[in-house]
Amino acid sequence: MSSPRILIYDIETAPMLGAVWRLWKTNVPVNQIKDDWYIMSYSAKWLGDPQILYNDLRELSPSDYESGDFVLSYELHALLSEADIVVAHNGKKFDNRRVNARFIKHGLPPPHNYKTVDTLIESRKQFDFPSHSLEYLTEHLLPEEHHKKRSAKFPGFELWAECMKGNLEAWKEMEQYNRQDVVALEALYLKLRPWIIGHPNVGNLGEELPDHPACPKCGSTNLQKRGTYRTQVQMYQRYVCKDCGGWSRGRYTVADKAKRTNLLVN
Repeated sequence: MSSPRILIYDIETAPMLGAVWRLWKTNVPVNQIKDDWYIMSYSAKWLGDPQILYNDLRELSPSDYESGDFVLSYELHALLSEADIVVAHNGKKFDNRRVNARFIKHGLPPPHNYKTVDTLIESRKQFDFPSHSLEYLTEHLLPEEHHKKRSAKFPGFELWAECMKGNLEAWKEMEQYNRQDVVALEALYLKLRPWIIGHPNVGNLGEELPDHPACPKCGSTNLQKRGTYRTQVQMYQRYVCKDCGGWSRGRYTVADKAKRTNLLVN
């Protein structure tokens, strides 16, 4: 059975710059926006592949950044168009919608209907952590090599501000920062995956269907039958994956049809 293509990705975008009269509880009219946002850099990797794909705007003049992100957009469009599943942290509300905005602006067609796993959403569904940020989750759930990193030389917003000025040292920091984000994200995804209910069915996304029962989360056929899953009137074989630890069930009832007629509902 061939494995589906699972893309881990993260983008960094510039802020919008505009004129405001106060810092709190304010709305900014469109005619007060001086500079729109744009994609500054992206980092991506295919699940299980050590190669990290990265690009940014550092080769351009800062005055060309906003219009010049079409190269990054084309590259991201090509990657998303290859993916069966896309993994991003806050991807459904931020990354996916942001790249779509640049795709249509640069005249690109929509990418195909890939499946999205948003680790922010899945963490919020399953766990009551004080924070569901990538930084918090990786620091508390993963070894240090998979932690999200902060820039030591350009803390916080300063890193973005210096990159927007064309500071090459800041761009080097941005690259390290962005690359580490996908390293952290991949590890977090694998940590959360057995907990994700309704994960895209990996067994149904390859070029061929599996010859044996396959874990819908990771695709492994190393499954163990473990009891039954019961609804009000049906009973299904339950499985646990011995590779990722995720639970699943069969699609067909294992209850005797004649005896099922004795089950009532309320």
